[in-house]
Amino acid sequence: MSESTNKGLLSAYREIFAAPGSVAFSAAGFVARLPIAMIGIGIVTMISQLRGDYALAGALAAVFALSSAIIAPAVSRAVDRFGQRAVLPIAAAVSVTAIGALLLAVRMEAPDWLLFVLVVPGGATPTIGAMIRARWVAIYVGKPQLRTAFAFESVVDELCFVAGPVISVGLSIGLFPEAGPLAGLILLVTGTLLLVIQRGTEPKVHPRRPGRGRSVLGNHVMWIVIVIMVMLGTIFGVIDVGAIAFTEEQNSPGSATLVLALFAGGSGIAGLIFGSMHPARSLRGQLMIASSAVAVLSVPLLLVGNVAALAGAYVLAGATIAPTLIIATALVEQIVPPEKLTEGMTLTVTGLGVGVALGSALAGQLIDRYGVPSAYMLAVGAAVAASIVTACLFVKPSASTARPSSIE
Repeated sequence: MSESTNKGLLSAYREIFAAPGSVAFSAAGFVARLPIAMIGIGIVTMISQLRGDYALAGALAAVFALSSAIIAPAVSRAVDRFGQRAVLPIAAAVSVTAIGALLLAVRMEAPDWLLFVLVVPGGATPTIGAMIRARWVAIYVGKPQLRTAFAFESVVDELCFVAGPVISVGLSIGLFPEAGPLAGLILLVTGTLLLVIQRGTEPKVHPRRPGRGRSVLGNHVMWIVIVIMVMLGTIFGVIDVGAIAFTEEQNSPGSATLVLALFAGGSGIAGLIFGSMHPARSLRGQLMIASSAVAVLSVPLLLVGNVAALAGAYVLAGATIAPTLIIATALVEQIVPPEKLTEGMTLTVTGLGVGVALGSALAGQLIDRYGVPSAYMLAVGAAVAASIVTACLFVKPSASTARPSSIE
């Protein structure tokens, strides 16, 4: 990368943080977002250490993920109606209380059914990434800087999903079994409080308009974006499980962390570069190109024969992910009315999370029965499916639901 390109990148990201309060709310969002990647894996690590029951650990993590997928959109719908300051502390308190009680119940050897009862309200954890993006929209709506802000937040998401599990597992193994999820709860409380006290950048509550009472799911484009996010999440899930299984087969299990870091690094760098660009093509056209690139650059996963080749394939696959997420997020901002923006953003994140859970579960089953290559076939299939679904954006235009946006 040339020196002039570096300066261009720095200038683009320096520009978005020139807005008053942007550094503070973005930093608070990072702190509050880490727990999303810490609590689920922390529950698995804790249960496996204290009870040695991996089936119970996986089932609790799955129920937690499903609960989050159901409750998080409702929390975000309340945020759109009443504001972040009114809703986020309550949602965080419910989640922290439930998970905290779960940790105590496990330590006290409570019956399994009680653990499942407690983990369900734990899914009330706010989707902080959606809250931060809503603040960026409030600052840069209709301006090209919004794409750059979305790019930065996509990179932060990547960092959280890479660093969160490492921190959680490290704490649980190095200190005591509950340390990982407990640290996640502390970060959630701290980050949420730091975010809600920043009232100057909080998005205004938009009054509900006549005829806008239905959910954002009434827009067919929203469904297309959610399905695309599920497919991308499936790829994420396969990537994680596949890296561990493949490196173990190659007698190099320690390489899994490096390979996954390269995947995240490729995605992050591509996202930062893409975010500083302002293509003239429509968002739908950009998403079609990006999803097609995901399909094409996932194919090398089927050809790997050693860890070095796997690392190269992961860099290529990762380079397509962040740009696709950025475009999808921008499209949601364009089609969703202002009073339902947080709900729309949360549904995309939820779709991604559902895909990760689905991809991880299916990849594990496929690897056990047919070997690692079959899992990577699932990833390629998901990528192809994403590109096919994206093509549906051009079948039935929804101009009546779109809002003007300069990032189109």
